[in-house]
Amino acid sequence: MAKNFPTTQLTPELICRDIKVSLSFYTEVLEFNIQYQREEAGFAMIERQGARIMLDEYDSENERTWVAAPLEVPFGRGLNLQIETEAVDTLYDRVKKSGATIFFPMEEKWYRANDIYVGNRQFIVQDPDGYLLRFFQDLGEQIVA
Repeated sequence: MAKNFPTTQLTPELICRDIKVSLSFYTEVLEFNIQYQREEAGFAMIERQGARIMLDEYDSENERTWVAAPLEVPFGRGLNLQIETEAVDTLYDRVKKSGATIFFPMEEKWYRANDIYVGNRQFIVQDPDGYLLRFFQDLGEQIVA
């Protein structure tokens, strides 16, 4: 049977307090597309330039809500999701204009990866539930001197 939706090797599922608020943020501000959703279950699969995220509204009565400890805002403490994007400056301007919480402003950063440096132009925005989303545009490589 053919798949109707492309898959990725890793698709995080983020628990949210209000699926409507989260979907509004992800689709209207960050320009994710809804691939499909189950409104009755408070679930949506979203995608942006090949990056996929599942959003799942928290329901303490649902046995399929998998949480390892009590939830406290901000959710996802210690986790940030790096998402490659095109036109990162345009997205950054859009996020700033929306009034969303900029956790870390735009920067150009070079990271050592063995004998080369890889460059990112990046910023971090916090979603309505506190998850950190690090959007970056690839700047290429440089040889370590």
